[in-house]
Amino acid sequence: MATSTHVIHQGAPGVRLAAGDLDAIVIPAAGMVVASLRLRGDELLGRAESLSAWIVGGHTMGIPLLHPWANRLADTHYTVEGRLVEIDPESPLLHRDANGLPIHGLLAASTAWKAVTPVANDARARLTAVLDAEDVPGLLDAFPFPHRLELALELRPDVLSIATTLTATGSVAVPVAFGWHPYLQLPRTPRSEWEIDLPPMRALELDARQLPTGEQRPFDALRAPLGRMTFDDAYGSVEPGALFALRADGREITVSFDEGYPCGQVYAPSSQDVVALEPMTAPTNALASGRGLTFARPGSTHRARFSVHVR
Repeated sequence: MATSTHVIHQGAPGVRLAAGDLDAIVIPAAGMVVASLRLRGDELLGRAESLSAWIVGGHTMGIPLLHPWANRLADTHYTVEGRLVEIDPESPLLHRDANGLPIHGLLAASTAWKAVTPVANDARARLTAVLDAEDVPGLLDAFPFPHRLELALELRPDVLSIATTLTATGSVAVPVAFGWHPYLQLPRTPRSEWEIDLPPMRALELDARQLPTGEQRPFDALRAPLGRMTFDDAYGSVEPGALFALRADGREITVSFDEGYPCGQVYAPSSQDVVALEPMTAPTNALASGRGLTFARPGSTHRARFSVHVR
């Protein structure tokens, strides 16, 4: 029997969705971040104890939405279809990486989400939420493209699915460059014993600031022990339904890029027992470079969905 209940998680009001042995906790007033995903009590999300750092400083954890861009921008200004946009360097919505580049979009831990009462039945638990760009002070200054976001999170006994729908609500087309950043872990097994499984796609060449140069090369499917390997790599030409997976000791976490995510990032640092398998609607820095950038034209929508399967 699936259930949905209101809980307090690390001091923040949340919604707990449960189905079979799987449960997830979502924090609507902290950017709709998925702060916990547990299978039989084992936490599957990396940095799951860092909710306060996400709320206070925008430091990513769990499964956060990155909008209106995923990962980095080259600068605090960009040009879209001939329109110059300048982001106020002092905007409270702005966060920067170690090189001073704008990172992870502008909605980190946003309180503007309006969550709908969760529902549950025998098979699934579901939570939906809506955010209108006009309700986020400063967002339309830094990203002047009126739009609405709708999220639908659905939990079944072996999978968490997240659908994101962007609707262009104004008279201008909205560039689509959002993404998600699932931090995953396999508890009770050392990182060196994890296996990583990646599909065939295109590897994007990155410069010293982790920005795509425009060059790319074929990437053959990889299935290998993670061992001491590290990743902070970008990919394009990801096919709908492509599977990215971690395995160890008979357990498996698979991220399926179901639809609308032709790009991705794989992040596996040596310093943490965590791997991020990141669905992205466009390459890093697409708002500035224009490479791989798509648009939701006035009155139209862009829908994207990914799923986290557990076994």
